[in-house]
Amino acid sequence: MTNVSSRAWLAGCVAAASALLLTSCSSGSGDDNAADSSSSPTPSASPTAPGALEKRLTKQAQAALSDVHSGTMVEAGAERVTDGIHTEPTLSKGKTYTLNLVCFGSGSAQLAFTPASTGTETTVPCDQSVVKQRITAQKPIRIDVDGTKGSTGVIAWQIDAI
Repeated sequence: MTNVSSRAWLAGCVAAASALLLTSCSSGSGDDNAADSSSSPTPSASPTAPGALEKRLTKQAQAALSDVHSGTMVEAGAERVTDGIHTEPTLSKGKTYTLNLVCFGSGSAQLAFTPASTGTETTVPCDQSVVKQRITAQKPIRIDVDGTKGSTGVIAWQIDAI
């Protein structure tokens, strides 16, 4: 009987932790510093089944990008905000592309290009809004999107040839 009780208790703890993660990732605008500093579990660092939450956030982010899709997709993906995006897409010299980014979670991420002349460095808020950048490749490029301190969630991107 003790083994069954332990499993029930563990299942209850996992459910409570999942609910806490869901609430901390999807509530608030990030303006309340007291709430931000008191929420310690993050979707990418929590040992209790973050996979379901990450999968849901990833699907939502990818759906948001599919709504703004234009042109021929060249490259796309999704990552935890804490992991960031670090890609060197193969783009045709002189051709114009659209980079679409969206972040579902809390906090923000910083977009940067190498070489810097490829696009404009900008902030990507984790508020479910799509950030668009028009880029023209003159030589091989690198795109980096790094979460700011304390940011959590999933960031998705898509590069379309236009």
